[in-house]
Amino acid sequence: MLTRRAFLPLALAATFAAPGAVFAQQAQPGPNSILNVSYDIGRELFTAENAEFVPFWKQKTGQELTVNQSHAGSSRQARAILEGLEADVVTFNQVLDVDVLAKAGYVAKDWQKKFPNNASPYYSFPAFLVRDGNPKNIKDWNDLVRDDVKVIFPNPKTSGNARYTYLAAYAYALEQNKGDTAKADAFVKKLLANVPVFDTGGRGATTTFVERETGDVLVTFEAETRAIEGLYKDKKLKTIVPSVSLLAEFPVAVVDKVVDKRGSRPAATAYLEFLYSPAGQTVAAKAFHRVVDKNVEAQFKDQFPPVRLVTVEDVFGGWDKANAEQFASGGKLDQVFGAR
Repeated sequence: MLTRRAFLPLALAATFAAPGAVFAQQAQPGPNSILNVSYDIGRELFTAENAEFVPFWKQKTGQELTVNQSHAGSSRQARAILEGLEADVVTFNQVLDVDVLAKAGYVAKDWQKKFPNNASPYYSFPAFLVRDGNPKNIKDWNDLVRDDVKVIFPNPKTSGNARYTYLAAYAYALEQNKGDTAKADAFVKKLLANVPVFDTGGRGATTTFVERETGDVLVTFEAETRAIEGLYKDKKLKTIVPSVSLLAEFPVAVVDKVVDKRGSRPAATAYLEFLYSPAGQTVAAKAFHRVVDKNVEAQFKDQFPPVRLVTVEDVFGGWDKANAEQFASGGKLDQVFGAR
């Protein structure tokens, strides 16, 4: 039975067409299960993807495959793999967390070349979810630093979701202040000060805002805000798309160190390839993610308003530079946020 706590968008129950993609290699059955280690708010998306992939795999190979899931803050998940969690695939929400695995030899150094679109099958961006009637009249990032507004998003130390929020706010502040970094620093410091509680991941922040009714606005991926709108119709929550936001990619990779040990590479590779197929892209679009398949994108264009997106590469010089300057120990985040 569907419950509110499950945060399952009702639209995900639809049946989708079989994928049109032709996978690169005829898969041979290996272990009868694989583990997808993923970000915190990806539970429902991958439950729906699994429901489409498993029968496809059965038809293709004759194998009954179980796709197990693990969800938590993206950075926490990367650390868990380094500590022994045997993920066959990762489906994260931040490039940095896959890079951590690549540097440790778990994932190929050129992992972004293994799948299309820099190994990101869909995308989103930080958006706002406000309460019935938008009583605080929240429209853009500048409203989030007002003294009368309490903002909910997770801890940037543990959540890729929150790091996108932090970088999107910083990019907005830089633009508004003509590149003045001191003013941008002050902006994000005030934003962080307006957060009454920092959950470790995006789903915890959603629970704090929606079920505990804490705060005036939730900042999370647009896919999450739109799913919650539909699930909590009686609360009349509303998504606000800011004037500018930051492109949020959702990188995927096969964990070579694990699949070579388990013999699960065929299923693991096919699973990630499936996310790019028309069936996999349709699942993602129904879960309010913006997809890269142009035909599927066109089918869902009415549910996605236009938005101006900037990128980590354009504003911060790429993820490596952003990590060194913003998120590394002693970096900008530590300076404005403090060690927590």
